[in-house]
Amino acid sequence: MPQLVAIKLAMVSTRGMIAPPKPPLSARRGIQSVETGLRVLGALAAGQGPQSLSAIGGRTGISPSQTHRYLQSLIAAGMAEQDTAQRYDLGPAAIALGIAALARLDVFASTERAVGRFVADTGRSALICVWGPPGVVVVRWFGGSPALFCPIALGTVLPLRHSAPGHVFLALLDPAETRAVAEHERTQDHSVMEMDAAAVRAELLARWSASGTAALWPGLRMLAAPVFDLQGRVALTVTSLASPAFAMEEDEAVAARLLMACNEATQAAGGSWPLRVAG
Repeated sequence: MPQLVAIKLAMVSTRGMIAPPKPPLSARRGIQSVETGLRVLGALAAGQGPQSLSAIGGRTGISPSQTHRYLQSLIAAGMAEQDTAQRYDLGPAAIALGIAALARLDVFASTERAVGRFVADTGRSALICVWGPPGVVVVRWFGGSPALFCPIALGTVLPLRHSAPGHVFLALLDPAETRAVAEHERTQDHSVMEMDAAAVRAELLARWSASGTAALWPGLRMLAAPVFDLQGRVALTVTSLASPAFAMEEDEAVAARLLMACNEATQAAGGSWPLRVAG
């Protein structure tokens, strides 16, 4: 948090002593209001998608009427938004703030540079995703040539169980970190699609990449690979996107180039790429 601005002390001499005054009551209330607003914003970030007013109030311990007032202020600032079902979620300004914070991380900056070169070399569109409370979140979009049109934008939460970047996180993160999102998706999934977690992990460890499922967006091919941080944990995923305009025969070469880009990003950030397949 930003440090408090130093308050100039009033020099009052009383029996040779100097006594600093207390901060004005309005200043103390203003700080408390900011902290409360950040609690509401944090509750939005912790949710797995849009939430009701009562759910947000329950997370923060604030009354519904007070929660509503803070949400209206956050909406006015672009930090929150409300859908037609009267549910609340993070707004564009909050997403931009999160992306700006990520951009200050070495691993994020190195990945951006590596992905830019990958897109220039292959023509494929690409995504950078991070793992957050809602799951797999898209934080960067790189347009290729020819242009690719699909319903994925900054801030989109991709399925953990049925997307290529989701499979990377599922295979490499501790199951305790992904369990809540996986369970939430399972309760919301009305399709007949099932996921074999062991097979997902085996594919990732065999190739260090994961392919997407055609059921998400018909005709769209996805291939994702991890970027590791200094501690050897998966920090980000990079996903290559291809429409039918790209020949499938090129996918193997593109996969090798994607792994090279992720390896470059990992090493540039001081991390190390796994030298052998883990058991």
